[in-house]
Amino acid sequence: MTKEEVLKRMRELAEQIEEHNYRYYVLDKPVISDYEFDKLLEELQKLEKQYPDLVLPDSPTQRVGGTITKIFPTVKHKYPMLSLSNTYSIEELYDFDRRVKELLDLSMSEKVEYVCELKIDGLSISLIYEKGYLIRAVTRGDGIQGDEVTANVKTIRSIPLKLKGHFLPNIEVRGEIFMPVKVFEKLNKEREEIGDEPFANPRNAASGTMKLQDSSEVAKRKLDAFLYYLIADNLPYQTHWECLKHLKEWGFKVNENAELCKGIEEVKKFIDKWEEKRWELPYETDGVVVKVNDLQYQKTLGNTAKSPRWAVAFKYKPEQATTQLKSISYQVGRTGVVTPVANLEPVLLAGTKVKRASLHNADIIEKLDLHEHDFVIIEKGGEIIPKIVAVDTSKRPAHSKKVHFITHCPECGTKLIRNEDEAAYYCPNEFGCRPQIIGKIVHFVSRKAMDIQSLGEETIELLYDNHLIKNVADLYELKEEQIIPLERMGEKSAHNIITGIQESKKRPFERVLFALGIRHVGETLAKKIARAARSIDHLQKMSIEELTQIEDVGETIAHSIKEYLSKPQNQEIIKRLKQHGLQFEIEGDFHQSNKLKGLTIVISGTFKRWSRDELKELIERNGGKNTSSVSKKTSYLLAGEDPGPEKIKKAKELAVKIIDEDTFAKMIE
Repeated sequence: MTKEEVLKRMRELAEQIEEHNYRYYVLDKPVISDYEFDKLLEELQKLEKQYPDLVLPDSPTQRVGGTITKIFPTVKHKYPMLSLSNTYSIEELYDFDRRVKELLDLSMSEKVEYVCELKIDGLSISLIYEKGYLIRAVTRGDGIQGDEVTANVKTIRSIPLKLKGHFLPNIEVRGEIFMPVKVFEKLNKEREEIGDEPFANPRNAASGTMKLQDSSEVAKRKLDAFLYYLIADNLPYQTHWECLKHLKEWGFKVNENAELCKGIEEVKKFIDKWEEKRWELPYETDGVVVKVNDLQYQKTLGNTAKSPRWAVAFKYKPEQATTQLKSISYQVGRTGVVTPVANLEPVLLAGTKVKRASLHNADIIEKLDLHEHDFVIIEKGGEIIPKIVAVDTSKRPAHSKKVHFITHCPECGTKLIRNEDEAAYYCPNEFGCRPQIIGKIVHFVSRKAMDIQSLGEETIELLYDNHLIKNVADLYELKEEQIIPLERMGEKSAHNIITGIQESKKRPFERVLFALGIRHVGETLAKKIARAARSIDHLQKMSIEELTQIEDVGETIAHSIKEYLSKPQNQEIIKRLKQHGLQFEIEGDFHQSNKLKGLTIVISGTFKRWSRDELKELIERNGGKNTSSVSKKTSYLLAGEDPGPEKIKKAKELAVKIIDEDTFAKMIE
């Protein structure tokens, strides 16, 4: 293929992929299978790797991430991003309508047209498009300036990289980035599994995700966005409703539940309708935004210092219920963390019957000043997870005792401990506490770890309770004849279990490392650690300082890794797993050449051809050493776009040569 033919094919693929993205993520009407979509993306990625100089500015491959942003630049908004004034009562809503009419010099009997939109509880974003291409994405910040998060926003598939149809050349589009409820629940489950604090609500999760430095991690969080406001110099449209229509035509995801209402009574009907219906939505909404539809009216009404006078947010009061605390039970997770759970008299809340509510940790119990059999006020935290928000002390039974967090493990009786910098108490008896042992084995066989599908939690409990396994290494010594006599088992089940266990020996090192269940080490981090260490033997020898040089490994995680690997019981388990043939090193000839032998290279900035992880691997494959900070021992500073100013300054002070991506490529050719 000639370069012209390659470029033509790249354009064809990019257009097809983005059209399918639009149909899937915006219209929710896919026309091809996931497999067919993946093949198109694979072909484009292959061409881009072969011809990096031909990569299109709006290439859909940017959506999978890979860009590292150490510092998010501060950008001033061309038009301030004002916050909406809130109202919590229908009376205040009527006052808003009256003020609008007075300021517009309309009679009180006249009906103003309003657009009602569900208020999405997420992260406000401003998107700048020039000639149809997304060039910049900025958070709200303080309303005057915000953080540029373009690389992260490009991973959100419902946000177009290139506009469709007949669009305006230079526009700003504002909207809300959010995390769907199911994605949030799955993310929190994964965080709890590795011993990390769960997010309080989807809004916090979305906001935290947008600040991640690695855009490939942002892509995995599956954020979504609704766009609701168009700004441009000399807008050729008369109404906000017309603007929403054009945003849809240009490929933006606009919330289908918006309505054009004639007069404040229709607005009230919309608000009443969604007060109950909102619980059925797959995303969080905490109210309704009411906007004057006529753009000329909006201009006349203007803004206060903080808010537009032509819009208001009606906020639903969090639905609460009062019920009595029956008891508190304590759950022990696989990492030993003990979580208190309030058992309640069943009560109806937001359309569901609530019997239990998480109390999270000892500090929450203390803050609530919780007593036995208290009457408690509960609401759905983030409108999803039931939580106790207050105690009705007026109904407190006489002589009721204050609730104190337990001092010993409810499962094994071991005295609980609490680290200085953590809110949770945990049981240190990890090798003798039943739920911890079973939890570790369940994690080990899970799909993203060793993927032994024939072993579920009930079967693992059965094997443990019959003294056939007490740790993950014991799995590889099981025999069919030991399993067949067990309850609910038989020859076929036993055969499937043993076959699944033997098959798991093929899993690569990074999966095995994740399966070990080291606290704070999730699936993605396990890959980065495995890639950096190359083998478990090398990982065991690495110092805290060396571990913290691995991307995303801080002091807490480094100490967690060292603590896990220093325990004799874990060393014995790893030794036995090795003997059973599990993969504890990255296969293949890692060493490629000695072209960088004796050279120490520091990486800074973002790069077009390779990700930072790929650059680190290339340095090591070619005999060099990668470090995180510039010193007298540094041979080169490899600088991409937006390198760290301190690193550049230090390199110049120490006369360290600064090279770019092309120079580096020539060095390893």
